[in-house]
Amino acid sequence: MFDESKFKEFLEKKTEKQKIIVVYWPTACWKTDLAIKIAKSINSEIISTDSRQIFKYLDIWTGKVTENEKQWIIHHMIDIIEPDREYSVWEFKVEAEKILENIFKKWKIPILCGGTGLYIDSLIYDFKIPKVPADARIRQDLEFEREKYWNEFIWKKLQELDPEYASELHPNNYRYVIRALEVKMLTGKSKTDFREEKTLKYEIFFVTPYDWNRAKLYEKIDKRIKIMFETWLLEEVQDLLKKYNKNDFWMKTIWYKEIVDFLEWNMTLDECIALVQKNNRNYAKRQLTWFRRYEKN
Repeated sequence: MFDESKFKEFLEKKTEKQKIIVVYWPTACWKTDLAIKIAKSINSEIISTDSRQIFKYLDIWTGKVTENEKQWIIHHMIDIIEPDREYSVWEFKVEAEKILENIFKKWKIPILCGGTGLYIDSLIYDFKIPKVPADARIRQDLEFEREKYWNEFIWKKLQELDPEYASELHPNNYRYVIRALEVKMLTGKSKTDFREEKTLKYEIFFVTPYDWNRAKLYEKIDKRIKIMFETWLLEEVQDLLKKYNKNDFWMKTIWYKEIVDFLEWNMTLDECIALVQKNNRNYAKRQLTWFRRYEKN
């Protein structure tokens, strides 16, 4: 929760490091509202750390901030690529670090806001990736299984071999799932075993609007999903399908597959809504697991 006195201490603290504010925690907990409130109070800018809001045209489904909601606050890393293009965390890191430097040059404190832990970590920590060479045969075999049985299948394989790391990943983050399986199969070790002690590159103020009431969060998620279905969500997906193939990269983002299944008459609308709500709640659980580490900083 937002603590005014601690925030004031953070702003007044003398430090050699650059300062960054991180607004985090699960979906549907009103992170954007809090980030905008803070940005207005200190005259700053927001960098989105949401792996789906980088895509153009995925507006309703990703809860993308509207121009009116921005309240004149500059938002970065939103609507930057076409939905059929793949985009890696390293591409995000390179681009976002340029934006950070530009904000620092204006003597402002950047605000990171979003629910993609990998994106946030890539910016705030010094860390190295495992030095395990890629194995084309393993990747090819896993990709074949993924295309045949879908993302959940290979994620369950990782869950059996490496439950700790699997708990940090959503099944639709299939590239990270495949890489984790590859590392495990080649070395017998989890990717977590390769993590060196990570150090914060900046002076960070971590803040979340989440009040630790999980039942209340789930209620918000269910309500938010229903509102999305009532406000042109299906039309948004139908428009996307007119421009892009359902096998393009945008379809691999969270929950779009369920909508397409409904549009192709593979389930009823009520079944689709219930499944999306369930999967959204499960996603929030994974976010909670990931973001608990920030509570220790």
